[in-house]
Amino acid sequence: MNELFAAYKLPIICGAIGLILAVLLITVGFFKTLLLILMAIIGVAVGMYLKQTKIFDHKS
Repeated sequence: MNELFAAYKLPIICGAIGLILAVLLITVGFFKTLLLILMAIIGVAVGMYLKQTKIFDHKS
């Protein structure tokens, strides 16, 4: 099973993302889905920025 996942990792991940987007589009609508995607991208960007600047790293 691990070999199968390793061989087809990107298609499996992209298929899952496509399924999630399709469900979101059907249930909440186009513009709310765009807002969710935008907020997720902003959250990832802020998290990466905080990790790179090490603002929340505790220095004991």
